Amino acid sequence: MTLSGVYLPLITPFAENGEIALDALEDLARTALEEGAAGLVALGTTAEVAMLAEEERRAVVEVCAKVCRERSAELIVGAGSSDTRGSAEALRALKAWPEVTGALVTVPSFVRPSEAGVLAHFTALAEQTPVPIVVYNIPYRTGQSVGAATLRRLGELPMVAGVKHAVGGVDQDTVSLLADLPEGFAVLAGDDPFFSALLALGGTGGILASAHLRTGLFVELTEAWRSGEVAHARDLGHRLSAMSASVFAEPNPTVLKGVLHAQGRIPTASVRLPLVPAGQDSVEATLRLL
Repeated sequence: MTLSGVYLPLITPFAENGEIALDALEDLARTALEEGAAGLVALGTTAEVAMLAEEERRAVVEVCAKVCRERSAELIVGAGSSDTRGSAEALRALKAWPEVTGALVTVPSFVRPSEAGVLAHFTALAEQTPVPIVVYNIPYRTGQSVGAATLRRLGELPMVAGVKHAVGGVDQDTVSLLADLPEGFAVLAGDDPFFSALLALGGTGGILASAHLRTGLFVELTEAWRSGEVAHARDLGHRLSAMSASVFAEPNPTVLKGVLHAQGRIPTASVRLPLVPAGQDSVEATLRLL
């Protein structure tokens, strides 16, 4: 699995009756791929996965699998939890969809194991997973920081393809990791406002919620850095960073849903508790930047 380009972690749109608006989900998926996204991510944080019932999760994956099959696009599915045994079961269940090309697996949260425990967790999963793993390193959600040295060791595991790196900025571990990557190990930006910065340092792409908006420009930014169009990349990167920051002014995906609803792309801006809809000021701020 070669992780490169823009991957869209799809929201879960809801209809007026509270059920998943599957037609709107399919439209979002198709539009992203038509505008150049390399693939889709189903059941990520942006999807409000924690608030979806098991049958709803299956329905979301079915829609994404259908679209990716038709478009020959990559499909990464969020799987796993803080429990190694349960995570392995979730990974094995992905065999039900041959279209799934990778699994996004978060560093164990709440349990907060040592870095040795994190390494042991992913080593065990790598021995059982049917698809390559993308490690999701997001310490401000998990409470667990994983340093560059441990990430390199994870990258040496045969079924670990890369990391979604979302540490809230560009810190020393980020710089050190990108300066000395294991062969075949990709670093994907997970903090949208820092996407351009990670590309400049050698990242290969990103899993970006704000790429629901202006997907083609995020793809253009990736290609600009890749081809050495530095001036254009810097200018475009600054503009997209400002837009991304506005999308995250309130908890994800509340502002994003408000914008997509205002654009007529989803039937409601509804989110499920404990999330509450974004304020109108936040939505309008993003619309102005668009």
